[in-house]
Amino acid sequence: MASPTYDLAVIGGGPAGYVAGVRAAQSGGRCVVIERDALGGTCLNWGCIPSKSLIASAALLRNIRSAADYGIEVKEARGDLNAMVEKAEKIVAGLVSGIAALFKANKVDHIAGDAVIEGKGQLRVKLKEGGEAEVRAERILIATGSRPAQIPAFPLDGKYIISSDQAVHLRELPRRLLIVGAGVIGCEFGCLYRELGAEVTMVELLDRALPLGDADVSKLIEREMKKQKIKLLTGKKILKVERKGSEMVAEVEGAEPLAADLVLVSIGRTMNTDKLGLDKIGVKLGRRGEVLADKGMRTSVPGVFAAGDCIGGLMLAHVASAEGIVAAENAMGADIEMNYRGIPAGIFTHPEVGTAGMSEEEARRDGREVRVGRFQMRALGKAQAERALAGEVKVIADARTDELLGVHVVGEHAADLVHEAALAIRHGMTAADLAEVVHAHPTLSEALMEAAEDVHGTAIHVPPKKAR
Repeated sequence: MASPTYDLAVIGGGPAGYVAGVRAAQSGGRCVVIERDALGGTCLNWGCIPSKSLIASAALLRNIRSAADYGIEVKEARGDLNAMVEKAEKIVAGLVSGIAALFKANKVDHIAGDAVIEGKGQLRVKLKEGGEAEVRAERILIATGSRPAQIPAFPLDGKYIISSDQAVHLRELPRRLLIVGAGVIGCEFGCLYRELGAEVTMVELLDRALPLGDADVSKLIEREMKKQKIKLLTGKKILKVERKGSEMVAEVEGAEPLAADLVLVSIGRTMNTDKLGLDKIGVKLGRRGEVLADKGMRTSVPGVFAAGDCIGGLMLAHVASAEGIVAAENAMGADIEMNYRGIPAGIFTHPEVGTAGMSEEEARRDGREVRVGRFQMRALGKAQAERALAGEVKVIADARTDELLGVHVVGEHAADLVHEAALAIRHGMTAADLAEVVHAHPTLSEALMEAAEDVHGTAIHVPPKKAR
């Protein structure tokens, strides 16, 4: 019996792939999603969701330990990492089942296995259950995601040297944890495992934590991590890591060796574009192995699209989903483009970080003259009431036009608060526009209004700039 010809075959069932499959079906297409592992990809199974479940558990533990600040007496609070991981895994399993239910409801076919492109519109799938299957499709979407990058000098072994994939499944808390890389993932895990009781040391090759973001945000997070007794070494390179007796010892360039029980490598991601057969149909790749795609998610080959981490862009789950929707709609006959203006991002450290738009450094490199407004969270009544004092809001505007260029929030619920700014930036609003929005009192979001007012020196609860 001949296999059906699909309108769209999606390789990868992560945030880009499964969303694209549903959108293609909503658009009237017959779609199949081919995924070699669990539906939901890295974000759902080894990244965003399990890590945020663990971070939520750690945050609750922290609040319970601080109960006296709220006038509540608690005798003792102790974290159980094994129970936390079990809870996270239950959440993940439920959400994976939810995607399968979405596929069923939208009549999206799902094949579990590894796909290889054999030719135009032709795929061969090595089935997870054994055997092979041929798939034919009018159009193909590459949404194969990424995997943790490795350091050749000390590759991952899954036991003593691990990636974030293994870090969300740890059942026992290491006494000493060494984190290689102080980017987003490294800082999140550093705050998480320090809260649970591990001694955490972080080593970053560049000159600051969160080196790809706004420098002022880095300073704030570094200060807060210091308060948490997280040891951070910046501008340092780890040359090698060896197991000596019962511990791991890292040789650090220009510094004393570091000993730990466990090493977490968090230095970025590598695109999953190898072994797909892309060369057989002429899909062009960039120097990092990323699939080259335009804003319509079209590759160099007509009828072949790409979305998500495999194109090497912002590498955020929500961006991948938005790109998947653009790809699916264009595959079904539309002609739309991805809009990257004002994309928000959340960093789930303690305190949280929410960003949208440019950093101050990016704006200046872009040739902009900027004005900056700031407002500290501790000046808010709601922050005082909730004991959420750490952090600030920073608003970056064009000095000539007042156009909002970037907004950076550090504090409790920052990843949620920043969406107001993302909307404003996306639609070309000014700092004055944001300042004129009446914000409910008492709320944490008042900090955005005050920081926007501070761009022009009119914030009510900020001392005049000359007096500072």
